[in-house]
Amino acid sequence: MAPQSKPKLDVSVSKPTPYTFDLGLLLANDPNPLSTSAPSDSTSTEPAGSSAALEAQLAATARDGAQALINQLLTTLPLSTTTSGVLLTLPHPTTPLPREKPLPTPKPPTKWEQFAARKGIKPKTREQRRAKSRTYNEETGEWERTWGYDKGGAKKRREEGMVQQDWLVEVDEKKEREEKEAKNKKRRKA
Repeated sequence: MAPQSKPKLDVSVSKPTPYTFDLGLLLANDPNPLSTSAPSDSTSTEPAGSSAALEAQLAATARDGAQALINQLLTTLPLSTTTSGVLLTLPHPTTPLPREKPLPTPKPPTKWEQFAARKGIKPKTREQRRAKSRTYNEETGEWERTWGYDKGGAKKRREEGMVQQDWLVEVDEKKEREEKEAKNKKRRKA
């Protein structure tokens, strides 16, 4: 014996009051009241007040809602076929949904933020920080760091065996002697 399959249900859904849809949220709203006392199906074999009859009625109502939503999606929205399958573009949701939690309260400003607001200090932008951290070296034609790791392209020059740019500094002997004498005079007076 072959197992008996359920009869196929009709794809068109008719209700006394039509559904309202929000296709952006895939929502079908049924304004028709549910009868929890007696099932709408008179062909069911269960007693009228049993939970199985109520479950069957709720399942039929849920099936009708899902079928109405699918019918609405397929008849009103544009379909596009791609290599990955048939796509349906949903519109923006129209039903506002409430938040689960209230909006977070804004954090009070820190002492620095209060001071900066009083003095009119604004934080530097990313471009300002980046422009300050690099300088253009005309000799090599590259941008080099102003401070920190590999300052002035020192690592690259070291790897290439180049000599440090300021390895020899000329000293003005006369100026050096005068500074030394002034320093000594201060020591003698003290």
